[in-house]
Amino acid sequence: MTSLPRGRAANGHRAARRRRAVATVGAVSAGLLALSACDKPTPMATVTVGTKSVSSEADCYNDGDALKTADLTSCLRSKDIKSITVDPDSTVRFGVDPKIADKGWTILMNGQQLLPETTNKTYLTIPGSVFFNQQYGASGSSTLVSIKEGKTTATGLWSFKFKKDTDN
Repeated sequence: MTSLPRGRAANGHRAARRRRAVATVGAVSAGLLALSACDKPTPMATVTVGTKSVSSEADCYNDGDALKTADLTSCLRSKDIKSITVDPDSTVRFGVDPKIADKGWTILMNGQQLLPETTNKTYLTIPGSVFFNQQYGASGSSTLVSIKEGKTTATGLWSFKFKKDTDN
């Protein structure tokens, strides 16, 4: 003897399973649609000084396309920039996502290019004293340091505020 439903009961059982399958497919589709509406995160850049690090997504990013000069200028004036305290005697380490490195990047200090050329490395170190040296355009106890993606035209910008450690 079997325990399977016969006749009308069998058809009702199949219909219930079909409704559950359709409901599951609908829920999965709605979830995927909701995810596709989200903004895709931009590549990350990180600055490390001693044991402290600060990471940021791009202030300006156009998914690999060139940014307009006006957009770059407004990004450099942004008030929502992460900061880190830098001892002039320490080493500052810059780390970038491989997507940034593939396109080439350089460091800007107060909007002016600090490095003579772009690099394709994912990691770079610079002495902390450079960021507070008048010879390199620094003035005062804080400096705006930016990572600019792109060899000839800027395709992304990540900014950090360096505050001079005055405890020494």
